[in-house]
Amino acid sequence: MINTPKVDKFHMPAEFAKHRGCVMIWPVRPGSWPNGAVEAKTVFTQIANAIAESEEVWMLSDKAHQAEVQQAFKSQPRVHSLVIETDDAWARDVGPTCVVNGSEVRGIDWKFNAWGGNYDGLYAHWEKDDAAARQICQTLGMECYDAHPFVLEGGSIHSDGEGTVIVTEACLLSKGRNPELSKDQIEEILKEYLGAEKIIWLPRGIYNDETNEHVDNVCAYVAPAEVVLAWTEDESDPQYQLSKACLDVLESQRDAKGREITVHKLPIPKEPVCITKEELLGYEFEEGEDVREEGERLAASYVNFYISNGGIILPQFNDENDSVAVEILQKLFPDRKIYPIYARAIIVGGGNIHCITQQIPE
Repeated sequence: MINTPKVDKFHMPAEFAKHRGCVMIWPVRPGSWPNGAVEAKTVFTQIANAIAESEEVWMLSDKAHQAEVQQAFKSQPRVHSLVIETDDAWARDVGPTCVVNGSEVRGIDWKFNAWGGNYDGLYAHWEKDDAAARQICQTLGMECYDAHPFVLEGGSIHSDGEGTVIVTEACLLSKGRNPELSKDQIEEILKEYLGAEKIIWLPRGIYNDETNEHVDNVCAYVAPAEVVLAWTEDESDPQYQLSKACLDVLESQRDAKGREITVHKLPIPKEPVCITKEELLGYEFEEGEDVREEGERLAASYVNFYISNGGIILPQFNDENDSVAVEILQKLFPDRKIYPIYARAIIVGGGNIHCITQQIPE
């Protein structure tokens, strides 16, 4: 595409808007998914089946794993196998960001560099990941805007569909992404490609989030001018100051339409979720790949739910706040079914439910 989405009057819709379906990627990378990804594949299958109750799912894999994907979903006609090779399974981050104009859907192909490139990226080779967005657009019949060389991941932006986009400074201003650009320049690029009128910059994300604190793990729109924010009342928890800084910004801002933002506090797990020695033994790290350590606190958050047309795919951690998160989100989404999914296998892989999905609007 020659123009930008804003020039063509396209914008990024809200995740809670009705959509065609989503893209996922079958997990196989040994440095992300321990023990042959057996547990991860089970959870990915549960998530895809839950999503497929109300929308289409396209499951990407390489040719070597296509038969495995087809076998896993042989009784689910809404899950479609696509052969598109990637370096890992983070569809939200490597897939196209979709924009709409009321009658057409197009994709944006950002540059992907594994969350920081040579500065602090999580693995050394990401060429297949970077090529995935354009291939997805071609396969699904969408025109594609090339946003290279601007580095961005889908999990680092959250839209209300009405002109406001929320991001975090910790991520978008990190030195491994677009260090040659100022904050103002980054904001203008976001507005131009997302069709946005206002960018709200939250200072931080979830503690120890190796994506440099993506917004999708700390704050998400549930309706226009209404968000959930990851929260803890424990002032000794390192997350408290991060969430408090975000709350201060949200309470002081108005959105693109001049509305105050209603904030619903969504607790993080009561007990920190940490990686175990047994789990570490199952990884096979390659040279240049981020190596995890025993006892390392993982970025567990209930905010990283996925909104399907008919449900909320909600991570669970065998924590006393699991049921609290279910109750809060059921009240916020009374017309959607809550699908609680035990998500340890995903967070051990270094991510969250939201970032294994990439929504495709109608």
